[in-house]
Amino acid sequence: MYAAGLTINMVSLFGLIITLGIVVDDAIVVGEHADYRFRTFGEHPYQAAEKAARRMAMPVFAATLTTIIAFFGLLAVGGRFGDLIKDIPFTVIVVLAASLVECFLILPHHMAHSLMKAGRARWYDMPSRVVNKGFVWLRETAFRPLVRWVVQLRYVVVAGVIVVLASQIAVFVRGDVQWRFFNAPERGSVTGNFAMAEGATRTDTMAMMRELQRATEALGAQYEADYGTNPIDYVIAEVGGTAGRGLSGVEAKDTDLLGGISIELIDADLRPYSSFAFVADLQDAVNRHPLVETVSFRGWRSGPGGDALDVQFFGADVDTLKAASQDLQTELLQYPEVSAVEDNLAYDKEELILDLTAQGQALGFTIDSLGRALRARLNGLEAATYPDGPRSAAIRVELPANELTADFLERTQMRTPAGNYIPLADLVTVEQRTGFSTVRRENGIRMISVSGDISEDDPARAQEITELLEENILPRIASERQVEWRMSGLSEDENAFLSDAMTGLILCLTGIYLVLAWVFSSWTRPLVVMAIIPFGLVGTIFGHAAWDVPLSMFTVVGLLGMTGIIINDSIVLVTTIDDYAKERGLIPSIIDATADRLRPVLLTTLTTVLGLAPLLYETSQQAQFLKPTVITLVYGLGFGMILVLLIVPALVAMQADVQRRITALRRGMRSPNRAVRATLLASGCVVLAWFAATLGSILVTGSVVSFVSQILPVAADMAPMRGAFLAFVLGV
Repeated sequence: MYAAGLTINMVSLFGLIITLGIVVDDAIVVGEHADYRFRTFGEHPYQAAEKAARRMAMPVFAATLTTIIAFFGLLAVGGRFGDLIKDIPFTVIVVLAASLVECFLILPHHMAHSLMKAGRARWYDMPSRVVNKGFVWLRETAFRPLVRWVVQLRYVVVAGVIVVLASQIAVFVRGDVQWRFFNAPERGSVTGNFAMAEGATRTDTMAMMRELQRATEALGAQYEADYGTNPIDYVIAEVGGTAGRGLSGVEAKDTDLLGGISIELIDADLRPYSSFAFVADLQDAVNRHPLVETVSFRGWRSGPGGDALDVQFFGADVDTLKAASQDLQTELLQYPEVSAVEDNLAYDKEELILDLTAQGQALGFTIDSLGRALRARLNGLEAATYPDGPRSAAIRVELPANELTADFLERTQMRTPAGNYIPLADLVTVEQRTGFSTVRRENGIRMISVSGDISEDDPARAQEITELLEENILPRIASERQVEWRMSGLSEDENAFLSDAMTGLILCLTGIYLVLAWVFSSWTRPLVVMAIIPFGLVGTIFGHAAWDVPLSMFTVVGLLGMTGIIINDSIVLVTTIDDYAKERGLIPSIIDATADRLRPVLLTTLTTVLGLAPLLYETSQQAQFLKPTVITLVYGLGFGMILVLLIVPALVAMQADVQRRITALRRGMRSPNRAVRATLLASGCVVLAWFAATLGSILVTGSVVSFVSQILPVAADMAPMRGAFLAFVLGV
């Protein structure tokens, strides 16, 4: 970390906490195998430790390398959110690399010394002996028969787990578990800004400021009566400017028409409500002045990310875009969860729009000629320039200041091309309206942005507002005003993050597959190990539902990391099965290897889960945004232990079944009997036709995702008995 210029901060410290349980996994596997050889084969401690290190070198190295590759995939995430999480993968990678050095160069020596004293019976080792005796009894009387049943009913077991996975995905599709991309931790700062309309005076601004102060004090007193403590630490008010982030698009306004208030609340851990709940009540408590144009309250958050609500309107004239913005703001005012609603196009001073009349056109005037003449009279005209020493000077001709009065347009005479003078009022029509001093464009297109914040206190409500906005409010406004719209801000950040995360996942899975193919010297054996990766979603979704925490970007971070962790025990288990299969049948090898690997699988899982479990009960508001990663790893790996001990043996046996049938097929295709070859060829054509028809039905729906989205709601409504029946049918 020192070499890379990292600091010990909240994110890097979280990465260190993640490694607390993972860093000992290698030592557990090697140490447990050394103890197994010492107790089972009676080898000398030094010999047992050396052979254990040699025997487990390849699977342990592969397990650590796959975990490093999984966290390395997080480095593919760029942008502001990539910078936010980059300390996590870097910290985990360097710690795991150091653990390999400790595991193979330091641990065997310590393990040998420990084994030399293991044979002595000491009174204080009684708890260990009791636990070991109970563990052996449980493994031999309960777990070994269970594994035997799993192998015999392997298709039913795998089908049942698939149904469980489908049920959990259906929980997410149905909306029982929400998705909120990034819920930044709140800060105790609240700001309120307002802008008065043109025509208001400083007295009106002061009146609006006094109303903000009154509402703030009244709300603080109400909270003190309800909760026993006044949440307001201090308040600062100002007139002539804005507070905090300020308002967008008011740069050209008179400063006397602007005001702001800064409110500092007590620490978030000292109050049972969030600052966004305070903002919602404050918005309702403020009475708007008749001449106020914009009032915006904002609760501040930590971390990167744009506005939770950011809508861009484009594709029309400025007045229509402003009308669409006002329609959207009016719609959002009815939701107390939405705050800080404003746009970046504020009304400016009054404008006079001159349009040429028919008489003016008949006299030979044009809009351009009138514009140049009026600009010269109002702004002056540069008559000449001359050198003045090393510099140059200019002579400007301007009207006297007393000529530029309110009745200027009525008194002004314009000279016709024929040399006559005509009153300007006879040449043009005058329209007075409020205009915009600044019009924003993006890629040459006029655009107005409406931004705001959505409280995350109730994720389901926030999701409901977002869906209502995208599916109802915005399409209706776009239809009525004939404008185009798109979501920006945090929505764009979310799309970029998920795109980078998908790239990282693809690179991660590719790297893991290549490592496993190298370890097992097979192109198909890695598929058995990697097949359990999707089932980690079962524990992930269940954990988020149990803790009532929405899925977020940190869930994705946890899933990418879990991709490498969840297969570590599988690598060791499959390696042991292959080692046993050299001397005995495959089914006995699966049963014996799974029973022998029960202790290290259990220990490695418990150390990782228990290392992270305390963070589940962390109450600090500053650490809540990291909770989805903790839930993903704790529940995903907890369920992953069951997968390793039950699903991997079943998958290994199923792979052996497939290999036997492929071998039989090859022998049949080489048979001298033409009838046998013709029958096999016809059967293959039928299978290919069925597969093509199934694939075609999926493609007709538009994509695999849309096909799954149609199937999963049906699965979500299935009764438990029908789900069990489906598992039984699939198993058969």
